[in-house]
Amino acid sequence: MIKKLKSEITTQNSLTKGRASGKITLADVAAKAGVASMTASRAINQPEMVSESLRQRVELAVSELGYVPNRAARALASAHSNVIVVLVPSLSNAVFTEVLAGIQDALDTDHYQILIGNTRYSDAEEEKLLSIYMQSNPDGILLSGLSHSPRVEQILKTSQVPIVSMMDLAEKKQQISVGFSQFQAAYTMTRYLIYKGHRRIAFMGAQLDERTLKRAEGYRKAMHESTLYDHQLEVMVSDPSTIALGAELLGRILAATPDCDAIFCCNDDLAHGAIYQCQRRGIAVPEQMAIAGFNDLPASAWMKPSVTTISTPRYRVGFEAAKLLRALIHNEPVTQSKIDLGFTLMARESA
Repeated sequence: MIKKLKSEITTQNSLTKGRASGKITLADVAAKAGVASMTASRAINQPEMVSESLRQRVELAVSELGYVPNRAARALASAHSNVIVVLVPSLSNAVFTEVLAGIQDALDTDHYQILIGNTRYSDAEEEKLLSIYMQSNPDGILLSGLSHSPRVEQILKTSQVPIVSMMDLAEKKQQISVGFSQFQAAYTMTRYLIYKGHRRIAFMGAQLDERTLKRAEGYRKAMHESTLYDHQLEVMVSDPSTIALGAELLGRILAATPDCDAIFCCNDDLAHGAIYQCQRRGIAVPEQMAIAGFNDLPASAWMKPSVTTISTPRYRVGFEAAKLLRALIHNEPVTQSKIDLGFTLMARESA
């Protein structure tokens, strides 16, 4: 009886101390479960190392107290934080939400905490987010694109953390990447428009991030090869890409080059807007104006006319990049530093 009373007093004192500080601690959980702190820690972090009945007692204490493990302390003790940092340029763009879905599915069984940052296509925002997230001592980093500011490059270089770049293919062997060639995809689409008989092919670009600029380079190469290039056929703005912007830019293209007979839009949002604007102006698509996009968003197959576009493997990019990063974290052999997932030209009604 006396021993039981002492145990209850110890438990109550521990809980009072934890509550006084406003935070439930591992010691509180251990006291509630009637075990040592080390045993409680093992039950939480290595449940296979304790008996089923003990694990259930600790889990019940965790549930009743609302305990949240201190990942920073765990990282110091184990040399692993179980944190993965993922930086993408947009959380509203379907392209990157599908990439994130692939990442989450690939890491779901490993109990990683994924810290997602939205850089908003800004170098300054990427620097800020990375500086904050590095304080969590991440096990690995997944980045969108290959080009970064000098400050970001310095942070990455000194971190010694495994890094995988997504959405494009790196030329440097030491830069590990998963994606496809933005340049080659755009070159392929432009060649297709030329094959279809179009000669005054415009390029419509927005946002002007590194992926858009590489698509513009692919377009130029194909046009130059066919001696069709005319700088007036390029309309590129730094504004965020929207359907409304696609409609507006169509007007600019027609004002500058009224003989334009096809437009290669750097993404499907712009292509949708261009098609809607053609319909408002009574311009037949594709008979009078062919329209092509990029990314193959879900709506593109169901528009009237359906959109000719480049289908990109967004989900697989996220999934394969996360798998590759996990292998790097665990020092598993990696046979490829560059994984090319390819792309598909979806020939539909609009071009």
